[in-house]
This record gives sequence, structure tokens and C-alpha cells, in this order.
Amino acid sequence: MSRSTTSSGLRLAAPVFSTRDVPRWLEHYRTLGFTTEAHDGYGFAWLDDVEVHVARNPDHDPQTTAACAYLHVDDPDALWRRWSVVAGGRNLEPADTDYGTREGAHFDLDNNLIRYGAER
Repeated sequence: MSRSTTSSGLRLAAPVFSTRDVPRWLEHYRTLGFTTEAHDGYGFAWLDDVEVHVARNPDHDPQTTAACAYLHVDDPDALWRRWSVVAGGRNLEPADTDYGTREGAHFDLDNNLIRYGAER
């Protein structure tokens, strides 16, 4: 994948997921290994250089309002082994793709999707 070499000052992207229950969401992400923090119906989760936010949405519908983020990782299989033992959510074991990556996935308790992978 080619990347822009022009600097625009951008440093980090943080996807914002949706949930009806911020404390439950934060607890789930803590069990995945994230450090979390809550502020008035909003939450933050950090793991290594990854930051994910969550907003309370009383109308959250896991079938229509869930979000997705993609994480570039060093070892998809190691992350899958770590996250697959966590209760709650759903994990898809990494597999090789036709486009040269090895990718896995985690669906959280609200059906928000974290896809992750590495170039082979």
C-alpha cells in the first residue's frame, strides 16, 4: 500500500464506537488488555499505539449502528490467541487473504468490529 509522503500534521485516528452501556463496554475492553477511562457517557480505550473511543447511544442497534476499525499489528495470530480467551464478544481466527495479508477480527459485545492484520 502506498502512503502519502506529504505531511499534513495528522498524528492519530481514533474510531468512535457506539454502545448503550459505556461501563460494560469499558470493562470488556479492559479484559482485552486496553487501559480505559470514562467521562460522562463517553469512554476511551488505549492499547499500545491504538486509541478507541466509545459514545453512549441509547438507540444503539448492533445490527445497524455498529462501527468498524482496522488495526495494523505485528502478529495477528498472537493477538487472536490473546483475545480468543476473553469472555464475551466473538473472535475470528486469522487467515491469509488473496491480497497479501493475514487478518483476524474481534466483534465486541455491541457488534462493533475490530479487524486486524499484517502483511505476509
